[in-house]
Amino acid sequence: MTTEFDLGALLAERGAERYELHTRYLNHQLPRMLRTIGFDKVYERAEGAYFWDAEGNDYLDMLAGFGVMGLGRHHPVVRKALHDVLDASLADLTRFDCQPLPGLLAERLLSYSPHLDRVFFGNSGTEAVEGALKFARYATGKPRILYCEHAFHGLTTGSLSVNGEDGFRDGFAPLLPDTAVPLGDLDALEREVRKGDVAALIVEPVQGKGVYEAPPGYLRAAQELLHRHKALLIADEVQTGLGRTGRFYAYQHEEGVEPDLVCVAKALSGGYVPVGATVGKDWIFKKVYSSMDRVLVHSASFGSNAQAMAAGLAVLSVLESDRVVANAAATGEALRSRLAALVDKYELLAEVRGRGLMIGIEFGRPRSLRLRSRWTMLQAARKGLFAQMVVVPLLQRHRILTQVSGDHLEVIKLIPPLIIGEREVDRFVDAFTAVMDDAHEGGGLLWDFGRTLVRQAMANR
Repeated sequence: MTTEFDLGALLAERGAERYELHTRYLNHQLPRMLRTIGFDKVYERAEGAYFWDAEGNDYLDMLAGFGVMGLGRHHPVVRKALHDVLDASLADLTRFDCQPLPGLLAERLLSYSPHLDRVFFGNSGTEAVEGALKFARYATGKPRILYCEHAFHGLTTGSLSVNGEDGFRDGFAPLLPDTAVPLGDLDALEREVRKGDVAALIVEPVQGKGVYEAPPGYLRAAQELLHRHKALLIADEVQTGLGRTGRFYAYQHEEGVEPDLVCVAKALSGGYVPVGATVGKDWIFKKVYSSMDRVLVHSASFGSNAQAMAAGLAVLSVLESDRVVANAAATGEALRSRLAALVDKYELLAEVRGRGLMIGIEFGRPRSLRLRSRWTMLQAARKGLFAQMVVVPLLQRHRILTQVSGDHLEVIKLIPPLIIGEREVDRFVDAFTAVMDDAHEGGGLLWDFGRTLVRQAMANR
């Protein structure tokens, strides 16, 4: 007897309960937060860089699922690849054979980093980081990992140990024996590696939290310093990889940088099937998998599954055929330069930075007394409230989805799908200008909402 299951009918019957279901059965604070900031929208469908609600209004996505949707939503090439792999009825995940798709994807992925030799496929960015940490510790025989202040590498226990944000770490100790160093501080790095117990430094070439970039020359100098002390360089490219910064990998902006291990995920999924990849040098993999007895010493139940591998192959094909990385470089430069030109116009706008389509918009203390008093009020309640004040009208008035770059940061991070173009740049800059005009006029709904956020912040203390 065949069980009938009608997904469309289920969604039609119960889809309206989405927020209530989440409140009852999942993270109950998420619906509460969304309602507080006016983000409790109901999106009916999505395609490319846009969502639509039930009334047919379009919303521009400048968040891309925190970077997952590199090709936008429901890219036809990726969708077809997934239909094809499902229709093929492959003998997937037998655990005791070698299917072709993982090898083909590894071969294709390694072509973008010729100095690397092998790939381990897992299921997420944090899992890719976990693999890199384990491999580095085993290959070097040393226990300690260095990471940079303000870093974000994931939230599982190993990845959390190299997370530079205390808010994520609080209450989850004990963690691994790891040490934070300031991004770009070679003296601090040298002091730590001289102790002789450092396995590796893990670093985001452009940090996701705050969009802070490693200073010119830092990665290469760090690599040379680490290698002198028989330690490794791990590049976390989970968010920056696959073209986000205008190069396939962000570390490739600096000549001569060749990380020993690279972590990849997010955009490799095509937005459909979770996938992570730990890419590394041959000697590291051969040391970890040193004998047949150790063949499964590091593995993943769903790693290398056919759907994820097909999605990854399709994504890499589109990146090449549609020149997506070049588009990210050109469109990102156009967006960044137009926003940077506004810094002199708006005293609340402190800096615009980033590479490609990873852009940070930072706000700062204004000069005029009228605006400064309001800024001070927000800062006293909770740092980061002004950035949230900007995010909300961008969504509610201009139907553009963005978000702050991290807790207690006055920074908005733009990480849109890499397929956006001039139309989306115009729409965002026009909307952002309108919101900034409102903020500098000093009245209206923007500052009214700011007072609401202040009350909410004080109530949560």
